[in-house]
Parts: sequence; structure tokens; C-alpha cells
Amino acid sequence: MDLEDLFPSKPGDPLVELGRQDLDPMSIEELKERIETLKAEIARVEAHMARAQSHRSAAEELFKKP
Repeated sequence: MDLEDLFPSKPGDPLVELGRQDLDPMSIEELKERIETLKAEIARVEAHMARAQSHRSAAEELFKKP
């Protein structure tokens, strides 16, 4: 499965462009830096998801029928 399967193509979609980037010209250090950047982005997205889930759970609890 590639990024195109996960994220339908939108013009200029950065995830699609990232997946198409040629890694061959990159040095080991550049690849390590890329991995660290991607890990930081994953952590940011996971934190956002956790906040969204917490907010949703709180809203569901508030509007829960007795």
C-alpha cells in the first residue's frame, strides 16, 4: 500500500509529494534528519488526535441521555 492508497491525490498534497521524493541523492545524515522530522510530525498528529478524542468524549458525556 502506498500513500496514494491512503490519501487520495489532491493537487500539491505534501504527503503525496513527500512519498514521491527520490531518496537516492540524500546522505545518511540527511536521511536521519528526515526520520527525526517525520517522527516529530507523527507525535504532533498523535497529540492532536488525543486532544480531539478527549474533546469528543467530553462532548458525548455532556450530551449523554440519562
